[in-house]
Amino acid sequence: MLKLVATIICSAWLLLGGVVSGTGPAQAQAQKMTDITFANDFIILGRHAPLFAAIEKGYYKEEGLNVKIVPTNGTSAAIQMVQSGVAQLGFIDVPSLVIARANGATVKVVSVIYQKAPFTIFSLDPGANVTKLKDLEGLKVGTGSGSFVSKITKAMMRKNGLDPNKLEAINVAPSARVAMLASHKIPSVDFYIMSKPGIERAVKDAKVRTLLLADFGLDLYSNGIGAKESYLKEHPDIVKKFVRATLRGYQFAFKHPKEAAVFERKTAKALNDEITVDEIKIVEDLAVTPDVKKNGIGSFTAEKMRKSVEWMVENGGFPKDKAPKPEDVYATGFMPTKPVMPE
Repeated sequence: MLKLVATIICSAWLLLGGVVSGTGPAQAQAQKMTDITFANDFIILGRHAPLFAAIEKGYYKEEGLNVKIVPTNGTSAAIQMVQSGVAQLGFIDVPSLVIARANGATVKVVSVIYQKAPFTIFSLDPGANVTKLKDLEGLKVGTGSGSFVSKITKAMMRKNGLDPNKLEAINVAPSARVAMLASHKIPSVDFYIMSKPGIERAVKDAKVRTLLLADFGLDLYSNGIGAKESYLKEHPDIVKKFVRATLRGYQFAFKHPKEAAVFERKTAKALNDEITVDEIKIVEDLAVTPDVKKNGIGSFTAEKMRKSVEWMVENGGFPKDKAPKPEDVYATGFMPTKPVMPE
């Protein structure tokens, strides 16, 4: 059990200051490289394999970029790193960015990778067996203190005529949630859907059930590439190059998940290749929608961005007079002229 849990939270040592960098198979010699620090949305996990594919395949190098990936303890921390200038770009989710903009941040997203929000309630069968929103009433869920996922879950309950006060949130550290669920010490936990492969391997005596809120009407954009407004204005070409190389990394990882897993494990040695491959497939499901099949990986529409911002303004818990406008949250003109298509 401990080994499985360790696999799920594997690269935690990176939170102590570890970084990942590279320019591909060989270091640049003739061309002058631009150093880029990229603030990840968490510690290095299987879901981040596309970034390592972009490094190992030399996509960043081809663009003249030397990219350093810095782990964080959440997307809010990634936004702070970008806002402070510690990182030039970051892996930022739109809901958190709406809240950050309401509090004075100047970061914008320029590409959206996760077209569907990954917020999920995990339970077991036999057990709580949560398969519909109504099952949330009377449920105890292991979550973090002030968890963003918990807030969104309760907002979803309100919008569907359910009583959010009947969902009991229990503060459980992320590192302990899987073990407590697997040992039936708590009936459910909230996590991102990408955690499913690790949870399934930890649970031996039940079937893991997932309630992905996106499947029940939560129509929010989630993680994408973001930068501060001033950086976008001063270095538009660098941002365009980074976006293009990163999207190519996702394209490669979706087509060659096993190879991408091996690339990532060169740095995050504790990762399990099978779990990484499964996480890549889940990310592909989040990232490749009908719109993306038409417009390319990382694309987004003004209409859905408007809906995402309005949903957060209504449910984000901040004063309405501080609410950002949709155009405050995103910037156009940084996607590749030739779309990077899923294959």
